[in-house]
Amino acid sequence: MNNTIVCLAALSLISLGTGCKKYLDYEPKGTLTAAQLQTPQEVDKLVTAAYASLGNDYNDAPLASMWVWGSMRSDDAYKGGGGVANRTEYNQLEQYNLVTVTNTSSNLVWTTLYAGIARTNAALKGIKALSDADYPNKKQRQAEMRFLRGHYHFLARQLFKNIPYADDNTSSDSLKFISNRQFTNDQLWNKIAEDFQYGVDNLPAAQTEIGRVNKYAASAYLAKLRLYQAYEQDDNHQVARINQQRLGEAVTLLDNVISSGKYGLFDDFAKNFLVENENGMESIFAIQFSINDGTSVGRLNMGTNLNYNMATEYGCCWFHVPTQNLVNSFKTDAAGLPMFTGFNASEMKEPADFLANGVDPRLDHTVGIIGHPFKYKSDFVYKPTWARVPEVYGYYSTMKEIAPPDCSCLQKVGAYFGSSKNADVIRYDDVLLMKAEALIEMGRHPEALPLINQIRTRARNSTGRLKLANGTYASNYRIDNYVNGVNCNWTQDFARTALRWERRLEFAMESPRFFDLVRWGIAAETLNAYLGVEKLRHSFLQSANFTKGRDEFLPVPQPQIDLVEGLYKQNPGY
Repeated sequence: MNNTIVCLAALSLISLGTGCKKYLDYEPKGTLTAAQLQTPQEVDKLVTAAYASLGNDYNDAPLASMWVWGSMRSDDAYKGGGGVANRTEYNQLEQYNLVTVTNTSSNLVWTTLYAGIARTNAALKGIKALSDADYPNKKQRQAEMRFLRGHYHFLARQLFKNIPYADDNTSSDSLKFISNRQFTNDQLWNKIAEDFQYGVDNLPAAQTEIGRVNKYAASAYLAKLRLYQAYEQDDNHQVARINQQRLGEAVTLLDNVISSGKYGLFDDFAKNFLVENENGMESIFAIQFSINDGTSVGRLNMGTNLNYNMATEYGCCWFHVPTQNLVNSFKTDAAGLPMFTGFNASEMKEPADFLANGVDPRLDHTVGIIGHPFKYKSDFVYKPTWARVPEVYGYYSTMKEIAPPDCSCLQKVGAYFGSSKNADVIRYDDVLLMKAEALIEMGRHPEALPLINQIRTRARNSTGRLKLANGTYASNYRIDNYVNGVNCNWTQDFARTALRWERRLEFAMESPRFFDLVRWGIAAETLNAYLGVEKLRHSFLQSANFTKGRDEFLPVPQPQIDLVEGLYKQNPGY
């Protein structure tokens, strides 16, 4: 909804779309020649095209929102839709043991990521050819492109683990000769880290154009990478040790973001999910979208267009359905703390259940529940008919990524809805919880306590938009902070459990869950325990099973192996 740097052009060397943001005053026409690509103006278009690639996804392999890869593959969400046969490639991912090397969505997400990498490298080659005198923004634009290249490589590493690394010295002809085992695990993390470090060193603290990354976005992303890297995994994806040096590096980088004074928590959790607050104080790196920008349908987020429910105002397609396990995880005990054990012994399902149990308010920011206000509208109450096949997946609906039906950000495109609401990649709440996690694993858990309590205090204060039309609440909100020696014993083990629980509640249905479980080395035990209960609730999961040492990562797509004539080595177990 804001004037940003996202624009698409039709280039001969990269496939691009046609939507432009308002501040760029040109009409893309046809093919750019090599001579044109040598001018600062045309190189700027390459830079803009690389930014545009951030949102060049669709519902068959979403990336701006990682809901398929990180939420649906976790204990947070079912696939949803019209049944098991609707998007069978997603059903395979949800079942784990059905995933094969020919899964079409896995192959498409690989190609989408490497298309993004190709755009950044094309821009970097164009920038490199210009002198500092001709292109005063040269170093800054290089830093922006290297940040984006780091982002794409990070996602590829997160999904596939063993990937080829391509920089601007890599020609299209030579890419097929680069192995996906050219680097060790640690070396690959360091190669990706170099791009973010370049951003830390060369990006400005603030940008005049909304959407361009700054040095604090680079610091936060580099900290995220170092946190992932700290959990050192063996060849079978098992955590062998936690690297204290990497944790310390993450804390230093996160402190730089926190001490900048540029960011903070919104007073209401809801503000993160409403278009009027995008690019606000909590947003550190976000993918920009637009509407009414002079193009036919706008630059909309179409990666989540399957996820709108069956309400008359939407009508399609009810994917990304919250699990009963997730809903139950929002229960709180008499002290207002999470129920680490026993939370899933009984279902919180009927209207009376949400009043009989203590409930963390973030539940009603996250899940559409029968009889509860939907998307902060007291008179827009979730109905049973909004579920498409409740006999398969139950009655819940995802909510965070859905725009209210009367939002000016919403546009119908064919059978689907797209929204111009930004997709946040890193928020300030993530910065606080990443720092808390690193401190806990460093044995400095007392320092993590106030960070986690900041998140919980905000959650406790985020009930103002959750009332029904009669002024009452559909849930019994009961949440409090951790107080060492009063309602908990804040040991390292307890703090670790509290942190991991807090991340699930804060980012539920936003995709980090699966990647968190893999990073911590507890994916197999957590997800098989989840399946053990869910199989009793939903028959479609009867044969699902997570294989340790295999299912932590997607297989390298067979079409990619074929393309390089067998050079890539397949991940274990496939």
